[in-house]
Amino acid sequence: NALGQYDEATQTFAQVATTDPAFHSAEIGRAEALRLAGRFEQAIEVLNQLTRSHPELPQSLAVLGDIHREQGNFEDARTAYDAALTGYGEVAPIRWWLLYSRGMVNERLDAWPEAEADFRAALELNPDNPSVLNYLGYSMVDRGITKNYDEALGMIETAIAERPDSGAIVDSLAWVYYKLGRYQDAVGPMERAAELEPNDPIISDHLGDVYWMVGRETEARFQWRRAQSFDPDEETAARIRRKLEVGLDVVYAQD
Repeated sequence: NALGQYDEATQTFAQVATTDPAFHSAEIGRAEALRLAGRFEQAIEVLNQLTRSHPELPQSLAVLGDIHREQGNFEDARTAYDAALTGYGEVAPIRWWLLYSRGMVNERLDAWPEAEADFRAALELNPDNPSVLNYLGYSMVDRGITKNYDEALGMIETAIAERPDSGAIVDSLAWVYYKLGRYQDAVGPMERAAELEPNDPIISDHLGDVYWMVGRETEARFQWRRAQSFDPDEETAARIRRKLEVGLDVVYAQD
């Protein structure tokens, strides 16, 4: 099975001697195999040791940041990305990815000015990248930064032109329309997003909100119940329960 393959890969990479020129790459490979096998703490330990033994090679810091970010260790991820960005040169091809990744971490840590700066710096290095455009555009809209709604809409439209079948990006487009009060315009793309990502709790929740605002309350409640079944985080789940109890209008009024 796949888990067995990762274990074999881990053992193979571990056989490379510390004096071998390929040792650093082998350890990166071992950490990746451990991550794929779900052995995250071991993967992190391999990378921590590697940053100490090969401080002049920042790739291990970049990978360490990715694993910490995936695990929700956002402070540790930011520290790793900071160090990786210091280690790589200003023209390193990976630099845009590190800025984008640190931007995501800063956004999750609610350090929005820093996150926005990272996203915009990433776009300077990789213009029109759909992932960065979508994350920045959606974040501005979701945070209610009304002065940026038009800019966010343009970003997301550019991202969709690049990835028309991305449920997350189509959801972002619909959510901009929603935040602008263009509820009827939001219905089509939000339904499309739900078709592309049928098991995503956030998209189902958003579709419920859109339906509610156009008067389709029975369908809204159905979508909120669907969203509940997809194991959303507790904050989202609590908000959905409240919407089912009292309706979206009351929830907004209480907000």
